Amino acid sequence: MTDIPLLSLTIFLPLLGALVILLIKEDESSINNIKNVALWTSVGVFLLSLLIWLQFDNSKSGYQFEEKFRWFNDFNFYYHIGIDGISLFMVILSTFLTPLCILSSWESVKKRVKEYMLAFLFLETVMIGMFASVDILLFYIFFEAVLIPMYLIIGIWGGDRRIYASFKFFLYTLLGSVLMLIAIVVIYQLTNSMSIAELQGNFFARNVQLYLWLAFFASFAVKIPMWPFHTWLPDAHVEAPTAGSVILAGVLLKMGGYGFIRFSLGMLPEASEYFAPMVMTLSIIAVIYTSLVALAQTDIKKLIAYSSVAHMGLVTIGIFVVNSQGLEGAMIQMISHGVVSGALFLCVGVIYDRMHTRDINFYGGLVNRMPIYATVFMIFMLGSVGLPGTSGFIGEFLVIVGAFKYSGIVVVGAASGIVLSAVYMLYLYKRIIFGVIENEKLNEISDLNLREKSILIPLAIAVILIGILPNIFIDPMRLSLELITVSYTHLTLPTKA
Repeated sequence: MTDIPLLSLTIFLPLLGALVILLIKEDESSINNIKNVALWTSVGVFLLSLLIWLQFDNSKSGYQFEEKFRWFNDFNFYYHIGIDGISLFMVILSTFLTPLCILSSWESVKKRVKEYMLAFLFLETVMIGMFASVDILLFYIFFEAVLIPMYLIIGIWGGDRRIYASFKFFLYTLLGSVLMLIAIVVIYQLTNSMSIAELQGNFFARNVQLYLWLAFFASFAVKIPMWPFHTWLPDAHVEAPTAGSVILAGVLLKMGGYGFIRFSLGMLPEASEYFAPMVMTLSIIAVIYTSLVALAQTDIKKLIAYSSVAHMGLVTIGIFVVNSQGLEGAMIQMISHGVVSGALFLCVGVIYDRMHTRDINFYGGLVNRMPIYATVFMIFMLGSVGLPGTSGFIGEFLVIVGAFKYSGIVVVGAASGIVLSAVYMLYLYKRIIFGVIENEKLNEISDLNLREKSILIPLAIAVILIGILPNIFIDPMRLSLELITVSYTHLTLPTKA
């Protein structure tokens, strides 16, 4: 088993599936074949990622399943991939959500089905490739490549304002990424290395770190997104098809958090310490402000989109307190948010496919007609609120504990956001699910069918599993995160003195 390039197989299997789909002539009779190839390819990729998890050694802090060969001879650019505790669950999150996205689009996507499935399989390849990259330039290539399929998914299969939303998403992300490319060039000029593993630590003078940190920040802050760089997200979510929103919230926002841990903390510790108060301020504003904005929304998707900004604010707090609880909390919060927000968007998609509206005022009393839907929606809503026993609680609790060691003000800000999240999510649930049906159009609405159950039930199980057995997820990442915290503490200690 050790001779099989398991990680490369996981990365490029979706492209093989895409190649098969390309060979299928698109007509009425072949649509199901195209869908089946896309679905079973993504299921196969998920099983391969589970195999990586099973073979992963929790006692090692470095990269595992490494593959490395020189790509360009003129400079030190390698095809270098590997998995450590930080990237493991980001990869699994990507492979877990992709088949569910494809399945959710089974009935709703009726035009250009072939191109849609190709876009999703290509997206899966570049997402996994990005999290598995150990070479900075390779990371950047995959990081940028994510833009292409996502831009197409929003721009072609999105809502009425899809062109505006896709352009806004593309331009915001591209602007930040250009600065990251400049930072990568500078790093290579200074070190003659592009290996993330080699660059972990303090290789740069303090003033150089500050400029590099800001360049990376521009890219990752837009991606997460942090306030005030978040305005593209509600537009993108509202206009994107359901599956596009799931991937956007579930995986793409995590690219920013992953980048902060891997690059900002790992490579630029002194600059991270210097800018930490700024990050905390922006995060607290994001948590409180976007929660209040979420309360005012009438579009269900827009409310969940603003809640994503608030939840990712907790993630950035957890990252930049730079202690074991904070970082573990941030990682679990990212995994939890990926599952919960993805599931909430899928729940919105279920009722949108039936009624073709996302207006909160249109609904009410759905529990009378859709009891199974009301139950799974409740699990995801409680996961978003952070009820004990759900995934959201573990992440939020650890972030609060980590923040307590950093600053009391940060704790108050983070806790305020958690309280407000309970307010807007419970309010949303009450408006949609409880009460009597006043809208006559809802009298004929049907409960979840078998396909929808097969999508939502695995997500509900994941929310409860993370909440009840968090160590399954924390243990593999503990040593990799410890490596960052120890290195960070050691290098920044003289600055604090």
